Amino acid sequence: MASMTTLGEFIVQQQHAFPHATGELSSLISAIRLAAKIVNREINRAGLSPDIIGAVGVENVQGEVQQKLDVFANDKFKAALEARGEVCGLASEEEEDFVVFDGERGKNASYVVLIDPLDGSSNIDVNVSVGTIFSIYRRITPVGEPVSGKDFLQPGCNQVAAGYVIYGSSTMLVYTTGVGVNGFTYDPTLGAFALSHPNMRLPDNGTIYSINEGNYIKFPAGVKQYIKYCQERDEATNRPYTSRYIGSLVSDFHRNLLKGGIYIYPTTESAPDGKLRLLYECNPIAFLAEQAGGIASDGRQRILDIEPTSLHQRVPFFAGSRLMVEQAQQFLNQSAEVVAS
Repeated sequence: MASMTTLGEFIVQQQHAFPHATGELSSLISAIRLAAKIVNREINRAGLSPDIIGAVGVENVQGEVQQKLDVFANDKFKAALEARGEVCGLASEEEEDFVVFDGERGKNASYVVLIDPLDGSSNIDVNVSVGTIFSIYRRITPVGEPVSGKDFLQPGCNQVAAGYVIYGSSTMLVYTTGVGVNGFTYDPTLGAFALSHPNMRLPDNGTIYSINEGNYIKFPAGVKQYIKYCQERDEATNRPYTSRYIGSLVSDFHRNLLKGGIYIYPTTESAPDGKLRLLYECNPIAFLAEQAGGIASDGRQRILDIEPTSLHQRVPFFAGSRLMVEQAQQFLNQSAEVVAS
């Protein structure tokens, strides 16, 4: 069997392709790789350890009940990123405010990281795939000074890297540095991530739509119309489409990335601003979608162009195959025009 390129080898190869690279970003990705291995080990033990599964008993800043693995994953990623010395601050879905790495190495570091340590963690107890989502930016404040809020409140188009780890039937790390999307599958016999999905591309069209239809009655009219369009029979466009919804953003997006499809989490009557977090979830997934040839929007505008106003800002989210997202946006625009008239 031909040998496969490991993530470590791939990082070195990529660094050689950019003569002016300092190696800091490569080291940062390596820190994420290390923390992902540790979290993966605990997830695989979850069914055997009562200390790992279940709720902590408190709510995070999002108003969501924290799971034990939420806290564990947050602590491990935070520790791994601080130890490397390439990160000056971290913002996490599990933290009320951003965390400053104010040691000497942290102050002189060039990057900030925003992270959802364990997306879909409520699924752990029932053995459904979960994930980690990360987003990396260059700091705005001068090196040598503590980071501030403006370092984290950057539009997604400023990302220098983003990705996710999916902990499922196999564990994969998928990431981009703005030159395409590559996926690495974890081989537990070697303890290494190996390049298994080079140059991942979203098909221009697909036959899967991913949305929580249990909230149908609360959806905007344009979204309801798009769902009906997906369900109508039309052989010319391969409809009806297939409905697939796991309830873990990483899992749903990963499937659609491989097979083609659209992921939708719109506004609802109970969540008028949407539910997903712009900085920890939507921006990194949008960066990946675009690098793979797809589209990500809030139904009106490009996700990566949105200027953040708060650390835990929520937005509606439409991401996936280009033609499917464009079609959904047409229904939303037509609905808006009817209301305006």
